[in-house]
Amino acid sequence: MTFETATSVTHKLWDRSTMHHELDSLIHDLSVRHNTPKSNIAVHASGPSTFTLSLNHGAANIDSVSS
Repeated sequence: MTFETATSVTHKLWDRSTMHHELDSLIHDLSVRHNTPKSNIAVHASGPSTFTLSLNHGAANIDSVSS
């Protein structure tokens, strides 16, 4: 089960053995879609076996302020 918005993805993991692979894939896809480094993607546990990945706007703001 996956829900997507313009800046985030919420994904339910059904198989814990594939958790790292699935999260890495989702991070990569969101990073490419928004042309941002993977380090600007925030991952939050939003429920049992459910994760929400979103753009980390706080990191982007810190980078622009320090530049």
